[in-house]
Amino acid sequence: MGTVTRFDPVAEHERARAALGVVIPRLVRLLRDVPDAGAASGVPVWTVGDVGAHLAAVYLGYCSVVSADGAVEWDGLLPSGEASFGERIAAMNARSIDLFGGEERARPADVVAERGEEFLRITEGLAPDTPVAVPWYGEGVTISLATMTGLLISESLVHGLDVARGAGLPWSIGPDEVALVIGQSMPTMMALALDEEKARGVGIAFDLRIKGGPRLAVVVEDGAMTVTRDAPPRAYDCRITAAPVAFLLVSFRRTPIWRAIASGRMLAGGRRPWLAMRLGELVATP
Repeated sequence: MGTVTRFDPVAEHERARAALGVVIPRLVRLLRDVPDAGAASGVPVWTVGDVGAHLAAVYLGYCSVVSADGAVEWDGLLPSGEASFGERIAAMNARSIDLFGGEERARPADVVAERGEEFLRITEGLAPDTPVAVPWYGEGVTISLATMTGLLISESLVHGLDVARGAGLPWSIGPDEVALVIGQSMPTMMALALDEEKARGVGIAFDLRIKGGPRLAVVVEDGAMTVTRDAPPRAYDCRITAAPVAFLLVSFRRTPIWRAIASGRMLAGGRRPWLAMRLGELVATP
């Protein structure tokens, strides 16, 4: 079955906080170096300026929920309670690019710098399992601070790539920081983003092994998903072995899975290796 490596959640969260502290100034420099905010970005239908505005909105929103400072009036922004997870995120993404206007819209780097520093300051010393309300995911939904920290790193890395691709600027994504993203946020977010309609009647157990990173037991059972780190030995239908950066970019639809497979950065094995393709189909990504 393979060995299971135990992790220290407190130590890992501190490493994630340190990684976020490094990526924020990198992102700020990137946003300030953009030569043309009207250029097409790595996100279809969004300009580089739109991605910058979205990043500013993300940092404002995340900082707002950990500080409860009332900086965001959520009642006017949130989609209806009947919307699915994918629909809610798509609606929030669309609204995020119009959240700022004028000077703030033109200078997203300043918002990212200010709110990023504030997020790290407010959350310093808090336990990684501290619950944080996330109204954009649904009424009453909470995630852990560790999950939110990992999400903020992933938003920065992936959208930094979108900006860099459109602006023709360099941007690097390292395997160590991505391994932290996967360990901190994926166990919660994969289950939260499950497409319940597609998962109805499905029973698959995936052994997801991230090179140099966490090993996750991803079990889909009739419309529900559980994602467990350090899972006890069990039988799996499909084993997926992936390089961290490849898994992140495939998960966020920035790299096609066939390219990751062809380059050897993602491999499928086990009793039913062909089921590897189903994992991406079952998890919603707007």
